[in-house]
Amino acid sequence: MHTLNIGILAHVDAGKTSLTERLLFDHGVIERLGSVDAGDTRTDDGTIERRRGITIRSAVAAFTVGDTQVNLIDTPGHSDFIAEVERALEVLDGAVLLLSAVEGVQAQTRVLMRTLRRLRLPTLVFVNKIDRAGARSDALLTDIRRRLTPHIAPLTDVTDLGTDRARAVPLPVGRRLAEALAEVDQDVLAAVVDGPEPTPDDLREALAARTADGSFHPVFFGSALGGQGVAELVQGMTRLIPPTPATRDRPPRGTVFAVRPGPGGERTAYLRLYDGEVTRRQRLTFLRREADGRTTEVCGRVTRLDVVGGAERLTAGNIAALTGVAGIRVGDRLGDPRGERAPRFAPPTLETLVRARRPEQAAPLRSALLALADQDPLMHARQAASGATALLLYGEVQMEVLAATLAEDFGVEADFEPGRVRFLERPAGVGEAFDELPWHDRTRYWATVGLRVQPGPRGSGGVFTYETELGALPRAFHQAVEETVHATLTTGLYGAPVTDYWVTLIRSGFCAPISTAADFRGLTPIVLRRALEQAGTRLYEPYLAFEAEVPLDALAPVTARLAAAGAEFTGTTGGTTTWLITGELPARRVREVELRLPGLTHGEGVWWSRPSGDREIEPH
Repeated sequence: MHTLNIGILAHVDAGKTSLTERLLFDHGVIERLGSVDAGDTRTDDGTIERRRGITIRSAVAAFTVGDTQVNLIDTPGHSDFIAEVERALEVLDGAVLLLSAVEGVQAQTRVLMRTLRRLRLPTLVFVNKIDRAGARSDALLTDIRRRLTPHIAPLTDVTDLGTDRARAVPLPVGRRLAEALAEVDQDVLAAVVDGPEPTPDDLREALAARTADGSFHPVFFGSALGGQGVAELVQGMTRLIPPTPATRDRPPRGTVFAVRPGPGGERTAYLRLYDGEVTRRQRLTFLRREADGRTTEVCGRVTRLDVVGGAERLTAGNIAALTGVAGIRVGDRLGDPRGERAPRFAPPTLETLVRARRPEQAAPLRSALLALADQDPLMHARQAASGATALLLYGEVQMEVLAATLAEDFGVEADFEPGRVRFLERPAGVGEAFDELPWHDRTRYWATVGLRVQPGPRGSGGVFTYETELGALPRAFHQAVEETVHATLTTGLYGAPVTDYWVTLIRSGFCAPISTAADFRGLTPIVLRRALEQAGTRLYEPYLAFEAEVPLDALAPVTARLAAAGAEFTGTTGGTTTWLITGELPARRVREVELRLPGLTHGEGVWWSRPSGDREIEPH
């Protein structure tokens, strides 16, 4: 039995969950088709997902075709949940990218295809909803070539397009496919140009090879609700997407790509296994890469193992939900992590403060947010002033879903402040400061603390280390210094959080039995602030990459509005009816552009943006 892990990806409302239901129904896994509108689908099993009709968390379901078990990972389509998509991509053998035959190529579709092509992940394109009025085929293929990827070929055609009689019909393997493959396959190109003509078997072999290496994307037409074209898509999955090579006689190696909280704080981790086997009661050691490059271990014994497909043991290539490893987090690796794909998305740019509506729920709220941050590490939950918790988020929809999750899953009513753009500071140079015993009036702390502040690598976050002799300080004092350093640097010289810093403890001392951890917690911010002032900081604001698709008559006013908002343009392309404007824009100006776009384009403009990094600015 082979195992294929296939991701279903799409812009929201393109029909991912409906396609998953159809695949499970057609292969006997479920007895009836669920409906997104009715809220009774197999993979959207959360109350919030069913009520809102969108996928929020990645879900796994399986069906069998011949000697192949296909694990379907149904991922979120809304851009606010891009972190879930990121983690799913890491464990896939291939993907199915859905488009609606009516709406066509949409904003999130372009984001996903860019990432899939960068990872060279084998990807099939499924054009859904061929039975809806307004469905397109040839014109849509042109859009796909222009806006997603030029290297495609349809493997099915459609009769009675846009009616309830629409049917997907397999296309013969012939000249049209050969010409498309010739653009990415040298052997096919030579055969087309110099002869003899490639045989159908030659073309099938080339199609499988170029799909497997991510350079070519077959297109299938169909309808998830009606079932048309789905059988051809399944054939494409099993024939064109190869399973990742797996070896059972090696030590177990895998990736945790999702974590769900359970009753009593127990965590369920979803593990994709690449090599070896995992059984119940087996003791496992997971590796976690820390911000400073160190690797720490997380150990535990498997108490429950639910393998996708129902097997007794988790074998290489498959996925299972396991419990028993306390503190396990998303991104933890089992065994040697080398060689695994690790896509990275820019962190969120909006920060919000969350407070419990009732004061007695302040502690449960913080515990709940920390548990949710383990499911989505990009949230970066941290304690803020006056008992609030600061969170990083991608958008308003994510905020609404998070509030509902707190209420329904944790019983905590919480209020969210409006999201604001999060500026950052980074150290500009190196600074040192110290204060030492004996006790004196200036600090009134029985402690010696010396700190060096310097820039760390981009993306490293905050790192604390030490040059003092190991054991020079009692563990409680050392921990007090480290925790206080990170807490203090949530506010820099300009009032923004400091990131990508390296703080080193260069001097330490205490007086037994007088010194306490409180002395170190009190003195550390004073010394750290002096060292930071000596190093200096630079202020950065987040930028977003954007795409605006507008009618021709709106091109000039939209471009002018974007320029006034500080946009830097990277491209303007189009034709007789619509134009695509691309560029980067300060995150703080994005909302005003989004609000103005409908009026400037008579409601026909399409806007997409995502974090693209940050840039230094002059503080005011």
